[in-house]
Amino acid sequence: METQKEYLLVVNPIAGGNDKTDLIEAAREYAKNQNVLLIEYETTGKDDESRIKELYEKHKPKRVMVAGGDGSVKMIAEAIGHKDVIIGVLPAGSANGLSVDLKLPEDVEENLEIAFNGGYMEMDMVSINDKKSLHLSDIGVNAELIRNYENSSLRGKLGYMLQAFNTLTELRDPFHVIIEANGNTVETKARMVVIANTQRYGTGVTINPVGKMDDGKFEIVILKSLDVFFIGRILAGKMPLDKSEDVEIISTDEALVTTDVPVCFQIDGEFCGETDRLDIKILHRQMKVAVPDAT
Repeated sequence: METQKEYLLVVNPIAGGNDKTDLIEAAREYAKNQNVLLIEYETTGKDDESRIKELYEKHKPKRVMVAGGDGSVKMIAEAIGHKDVIIGVLPAGSANGLSVDLKLPEDVEENLEIAFNGGYMEMDMVSINDKKSLHLSDIGVNAELIRNYENSSLRGKLGYMLQAFNTLTELRDPFHVIIEANGNTVETKARMVVIANTQRYGTGVTINPVGKMDDGKFEIVILKSLDVFFIGRILAGKMPLDKSEDVEIISTDEALVTTDVPVCFQIDGEFCGETDRLDIKILHRQMKVAVPDAT
């Protein structure tokens, strides 16, 4: 008789403000049909990383499913991404940009098939001030938007749109930024500087057209335009970045970014306060993530 495999399912119950009961039930049913023992863990916001490490050490699962958004996946990557484990993404948050970049389908059953049985890619991560980013981080207007969204009570797309409007209405002054990378220095005024390992935000906005998740490089995307309408169009996904003179993209494996004033900063959809210095370096092929098999 085939030995029963043990997989871990981590659920963030508040991600995206939506009910995950159907998704969890579907995962349980899929596991049962696959002769997989599913160990379930629901995040609480307290000691989640250490609890997940304990569960990993106890059960040594070959796969870990994550039902949540980009922030939930990042937490798993922080906890056990360096282990010999494949992370299966079940997008269920307010920001699911990673699932878009991984080309995961919207159908739940198809996603479960990939998470449980699909192939994998070895994905880069980025270290920013010793914190790990697997997707997109930035300073400036988008981080302000995330701060405002986190402080608001309305979740989902409507809440996001409302805070986007509020953020643009109360926009801070542009900041002066110095970027040292590849032996060169760039100085400019900016509204936003993105540290991008992938291409798209969870809203579907392509911010880094040249990004690849496993090439040993990350991109710094500088939005130099001071025009509010330009920034609004980018946040709404209405602006092709590669055709704009107000955007500069630097591809590198290490960089130092400094600003003249402390600026709002976010990593993978999580607000991280204000900072005036970012020490950045690539972490090449840091974690295994399940992807659709190439056809």
